[in-house]
Order: sequence, then structure tokens, then C-alpha cells
Amino acid sequence: MDNAQHSSLSEISSMQAVEIANLISKTSSENQQEIFKQLRPPLAVRVFEYLPRNVQKSIICSLEPEKAAVILQEMSPDDRTAFLEELPKGTTSELLKLMSEEKRKLTLTLLGYPKNTVGRLMTTDYIAVKLDWTVQQVLDYVRKNGRDSETINVIYVIDDHGKLIDDIRIKEFLFAALDAKVKDLADYKFVALSVNDVDDQAIKVFLDYDRVALPVVDNQGILIGIVTVDDVLDLMTEQATEDIQKIGGTAALEGPYLQTPFLDLIKKRAGWLVLLFIGEMFTATALGYFEGEIAKAVVLVLFLPLIISSGGNSGSQASTLIIRALAIGELTLQDWWKVMRREVFSGIFLGVILGVIGMMRISLWSAFSDIYGPHWLLVAVTVFFALIGVVLWGSLSGAMLPLILKKMKLDPAVASAPLVATLVDVTGIIIYFITASFILRGTLL
Repeated sequence: MDNAQHSSLSEISSMQAVEIANLISKTSSENQQEIFKQLRPPLAVRVFEYLPRNVQKSIICSLEPEKAAVILQEMSPDDRTAFLEELPKGTTSELLKLMSEEKRKLTLTLLGYPKNTVGRLMTTDYIAVKLDWTVQQVLDYVRKNGRDSETINVIYVIDDHGKLIDDIRIKEFLFAALDAKVKDLADYKFVALSVNDVDDQAIKVFLDYDRVALPVVDNQGILIGIVTVDDVLDLMTEQATEDIQKIGGTAALEGPYLQTPFLDLIKKRAGWLVLLFIGEMFTATALGYFEGEIAKAVVLVLFLPLIISSGGNSGSQASTLIIRALAIGELTLQDWWKVMRREVFSGIFLGVILGVIGMMRISLWSAFSDIYGPHWLLVAVTVFFALIGVVLWGSLSGAMLPLILKKMKLDPAVASAPLVATLVDVTGIIIYFITASFILRGTLL
């Protein structure tokens, strides 16, 4: 029995909007629509904005045109734009026809900005005042119009042409004399986003300045909207989710895991698995090339999984660290030399640590058995230096590949841990057997 069937309408209506949205998300499609249709418009709008995108699509298509229009019109402009841009064009056109002319024009304006830019992210619900207003006039204006604003924490100051002059926190007005002028409180210093800035730039500015909202201006400095921190947090969560999925060796899902159609899930995962499988075929090719060495010194095969897995693991570590550092702005392409130098030393030290452990293991086993033969010390030295070489190569590959992809204007997250591990597997075999051919020449080889 669904959770929704245990809750009466009165119980549901007494819940917070986000709690109702979570409840709806966990029920079947039929119950989702049934619960939502019983909600009164003001609450229904708030609940709708918290629902996952795929649930929103299902519910809006099940509503009568009049109720769908109410939901869309009462949504904040940024949330409405984000919802409509993910629908098929035909569906978006039909829904736009249900809206008032004013809301339709505003939505079309926002949809006209390039995807993944601040123009799509901003809302036009904000409070703007003039320099010659008194504090009393500002407070009266906020009381009259503030309910429709996305936030009233910050009041924006514009000139007669709509150009942004300053942004002032609401607390400044609350503690100022009522007859004081706005210009008495202004310092003419503000941080603003350009309407054409990409999402990553907006995230960086919010992180740098720790603001709850930032104004958005056009090329002439005219205030045309604001972006609030809740939208940026949603954007950061979405980007982090996509990066993690890519790092794990799968294409980014378009919705929650349990709500992704089975065939779509297979498509997202199969492509990467096929690519990695083909890459691993080169491992067999590399092993075939060293068939003679393997025949002469079978003992080398015992340590092959140890060698290549260590290189893959070090590469996966490095790629994950660099991808995340790039994502949050800790690194830029100009830092490539610093990264390389750091990973060279890291690779050597990590390789030495693993190499020493490998040598100790061989030495201990050789003290009680002859499994590694009379030349066990040379085998131990081979493993030691091979681990240094493979871990060093893995660290460099994992660190440099994301930077190379970034330079090529590709998503660094494509340098997933499985991809790096696959690449290092092949080269690890080559490094291992070349090292063995030098150290064991004249004895086992």
C-alpha cells in the first residue's frame, strides 16, 4: 500500500510543501496525480516547484488546461523557464498558450537566452528603488510589492534609465531614519552578473562573495533580473551529480535513478562499458607481445594484477582530485605545470611505498617457501621498480587527462576513473615487462 493512502487530505495539507513533494515523489504515477489534484492552488504551486522534473512533466500533462495555466502562471519566472525548456517544443507551445500575455512574453524572453546562461537562471521578481526616495517610501514600497519578490533581503537601486547603481541590504533600511534618503545609504559598490554569463561563472561569483542574491544586468548595465542562491545551489547539485555519474563511468542520467526508464539506464551504461571493454582488449594484445617473457618467467604473471591495479588506482585517485578541483575553481589550465610537478613527486613517493610493501611480501614468502625460485630477490626488485613506474605513470595520466580535455573545451569529467584505469592497464603491462627484461636479463630472461 502506498504511503499516500495512509495520509488523509487534511494531514497532507498540514505538511510543508517540500514534505508533500517528497511524499508525492515516492508514490505511483496514478497516486501522484490524484494527490496533486486535491491540493489548493497556492499550495499546489509551491509543491510543484519542489517536485523532480519528470514528476512535474507527468502531473502537468494530467491536469485540465485551466489548472495547468494557474500552476504555470504562479510559478516564479526562473522555475517556470527551467521547467518549460526541458519539454518538447510542441508541448511548450501548447502550455504557453494557456498563460496570460504578460507572463507569456516574459517566459519567451527568458527562453530566448542561450541555454546554461544566467539569462535562463534569473527571475524578474525583485525590488528596485530610486536614489531620491526616502527610507519610509522604500519600506512602504516593500510592504506593497514585496510579496511578489523572490527575495527582499537585498534592495536594488536604479537610475531613471533602469541602470543599476547599488544594492543595499534590507537591514540598512530597517535601522535608518525614516526621513533619510536612499542616496545617504548608498556606497555605489555592488557585484553583478551579466545576462550572458555561463552557469559556472555564476556559481563562482556566489562562492566568492557569499551572497543570497545577485543582480543581473545587460550589456548597458540595465538591471533586468536577479539570481538567488537557492537556484545556484540546485545548479551546483545538478552539476555535481552529473560529474559523479561521469566519473563513475556512465553517461549522466536525466532524472533520479529509480525513475529512469530501464532501457534509458542500459543505454547510459552500455556505451561506456563497450568503450572500456574495447580498451581492455589492448591488454590482451600487450600480453601477447610479451608471451616469450611470460613463458620463461611464469612467476612474473603472479604479480601482474598487483602491478596494473596499482597504476589504475593511482590514476583514478588523481583524475578524481583534478576533476573536482577544476569544477570548483581551485585549478585552472595555467596551473598544469604545478599539477604535473606535484603528481611526479606524488607518483614516485606512492610508488616507493607500494614497492616496499611488495618487496617485503616477496621476501617473507621466500623465507618459508621457494614459490618465487632462487632469483626471488631480483623478482622483488623488479616489482619494486615496476610499481614506481606504473604508479608514477598512472598519477600523471589521471592528472593530465582532465586538463587536456578542458583545453579541448570538453567536459573534464569524461576522464572517468574507469577510463583512466583502462588506459593505465595497457601501459602498466608494458612498463612492468620492460622493467623485468632489464633486471632479469641473464637470469630468468
